[in-house]
Amino acid sequence: MFARICDLNCPPASRAGHLWSMEWNRDSALFFLNCATNCRRITERSPRTQSWFDMLVPREISAKPDGSADAQPFMPHGEVPCPSPILSELLCVLEFLSVRLSPAYFGSNIPRGDGSAVVIIPGLLGADLNLFELYAWLLRIGYRPYYSGIGFAADCPDRLSRQLDATIERAYSETNRRVHLIGHSLGGIFARSAAVRKPGRIASVITLGSPFRGLVVHSLILALSNAVRGWIRSTGPDVPWECASSRCRCAFGRSLGRRWPRSVRQTAVYTKCDGVVDWRYCLSGKPNIDIEVVGTHLGLPFNASVFRHIAVRLAAPRGRQRQVK
Repeated sequence: MFARICDLNCPPASRAGHLWSMEWNRDSALFFLNCATNCRRITERSPRTQSWFDMLVPREISAKPDGSADAQPFMPHGEVPCPSPILSELLCVLEFLSVRLSPAYFGSNIPRGDGSAVVIIPGLLGADLNLFELYAWLLRIGYRPYYSGIGFAADCPDRLSRQLDATIERAYSETNRRVHLIGHSLGGIFARSAAVRKPGRIASVITLGSPFRGLVVHSLILALSNAVRGWIRSTGPDVPWECASSRCRCAFGRSLGRRWPRSVRQTAVYTKCDGVVDWRYCLSGKPNIDIEVVGTHLGLPFNASVFRHIAVRLAAPRGRQRQVK
């Protein structure tokens, strides 16, 4: 079916290239599928091989009748390490290379943009330029992308969220339309916070591997996060001890527990092969919101399947969540 579509849309001289691209993407998909299968064996252990973490965190409930995955209970406080396969994150290099062989990368067979503003937000210790591939792709398919303006994501979250708010206001004033937000990892939590605080400015939020239901991450990432938190606290006496944690009573910290606005569409993209965070805390448990892809945590911002899902969700009419088939 897909080959016939390519034959209809491509000139004869480029069909061979498209067919070769299809074979490469098929092999890459099989490779990542094998990786995801191995990761499921880690997160779906038998009771006899459960670690202390498995006993600490509630066990995953069986799948719902509609086939959707169940999200874990919301953990407003506390930081828990998880035995995620962090070495699998090295495979993100393959995702970065293979995305250029996907038709979605060139805007083929996906909905085109309408010129709306899309603000993209990096994750922990990430910089805006880390998302240059996503920025260029959004521009190529017809949207008006904006970097978040937070620079390097290693500062007081309340200060960073104010910088993000300034970018959102600028994008809103320049387009006269509500703004879409796409956040990777910690950036998705910043995006959700902005949507709760400014629902009149935000049209939709798409999170990519964001543990918005609780900070359950690999122990190495948790140690890195604690080091960043210690550095933030040492920057000045005005920084509270609870800064950069869910216990902080700043505007950012309070927003994490507030009710989600009904006027803002949300999408939660996750991968069961996530080597950084526990994927069960990156989804809502609702099939019209959650999207599973095959890939790594670090590779989500340049994953070909993620690009396709983003294009469909951004083009969805207001009040509807379009499903990718």
